[in-house]
Amino acid sequence: MKMNTLLVGLLTSVTLVMGTAQAAELSMVSGDTGTGLEFLRGQLDKFEADTGNTVTIVPMPSSTSDQFGQYRLWLAAGNADIDVYQTDVIWAPQLAEQFLDLTDAAKDVVGEHFPSIIESQTVDGRLVAMPAFTDAPALYYRKDLLEKHNKTVPTTWDEMTATAQEIMDAERAAGAADMYGFVFQGNAYEGLTCDALEWVVSNGGGQIVEADGTISINNPQAAAAIDRAASWIGTISPEGNLAYQEEESRGVWQLGNAVFMRNWPYAYQLGNGDDSAVKGLFDVAPLPKGDGEGARSAATLGGWNVAVSKYSPDPEEAIKLAMYLSSSEVQKERAIMQSNLPTIVALYDDADVAAAQPIIPSWKEVFLNAVPRPSAPTKVKYNEVSSLFWSAVHETLSGNGSAAENLEVLEADLTELKGEGW
Repeated sequence: MKMNTLLVGLLTSVTLVMGTAQAAELSMVSGDTGTGLEFLRGQLDKFEADTGNTVTIVPMPSSTSDQFGQYRLWLAAGNADIDVYQTDVIWAPQLAEQFLDLTDAAKDVVGEHFPSIIESQTVDGRLVAMPAFTDAPALYYRKDLLEKHNKTVPTTWDEMTATAQEIMDAERAAGAADMYGFVFQGNAYEGLTCDALEWVVSNGGGQIVEADGTISINNPQAAAAIDRAASWIGTISPEGNLAYQEEESRGVWQLGNAVFMRNWPYAYQLGNGDDSAVKGLFDVAPLPKGDGEGARSAATLGGWNVAVSKYSPDPEEAIKLAMYLSSSEVQKERAIMQSNLPTIVALYDDADVAAAQPIIPSWKEVFLNAVPRPSAPTKVKYNEVSSLFWSAVHETLSGNGSAAENLEVLEADLTELKGEGW
């Protein structure tokens, strides 16, 4: 009996030691906006309860440009403190060598996701990140104001400009002194690349750099699209819009001070929150198109993924975390609670998602107009390409030269960069 008690005690001790050894202390970085970090923490709490692991969030700036710069520094230094990275859809070609291949871990679930999104995260046959949610922006509009002023939802940028101006002027005359017609992301950062790419593509002006590597940005259609956007600053858009990122745009919109807004799906749920001045007063539509040959609605493909650092001291547990955060369970909750678009096709037909977020099934139309940023043809040089592009656009928006002048300089800079090798 004494021996049996001793043996049980010994086995219990061994089990405890093994259990402790299996538990991992993981860290992941995230630059989520809005209530994204709060949602992520809730999901990580569930993961911790299920696995015994602990996960610390290292918050990042909301600017994707700042995030990428920090990621690149950490990974280049072989930083072992970060196990899992939340990555933008465009970063896979640039950071692939620093991330583990998830192909084997994902073999049973990879078919659930949109093939194009899996393809975007596959570099040289290696799946370097699992999709967590996808993104495509839309035109947010005040349906109450359009109805009040007997206007329809604009389908072209010129219509949007005219409608925004007319309603803004009428509302201001009626006492709404802070009303503007349109807010967007005008700061000099990756967000402006997204906005401006939509203006250019929707006007038949190409995709900055084409899939075959051709530099196409210096053309009249692109210049006209950017000049049109420059005309918004100080008229239908505030001067301060030159410094707006997603959250600044949402702030103006959610206070009830804009007729139209360009933003991502996350703003839909927040705009219908109890503290929102526009709760129940707005809807979304595909972004307007330009004019002339090739004009169409265009929405920059966005989205976020989870990648595992090859320097992680606990790669197996880190991979488990990546697979969990990209799972159908988490994506469904994210869709319901955050109005983020799933990358898992079946969730667009999920009754619970449709009931909680009726906008998500209808966002398919927006998603069908999605266009990729030129990260595939420019590979490791994409960040520099984007920086040169958003700088040229921001110069034009700020009144420092015409779009034609700035795009000519941009073309020369991109040609020189391409000469160094993409």
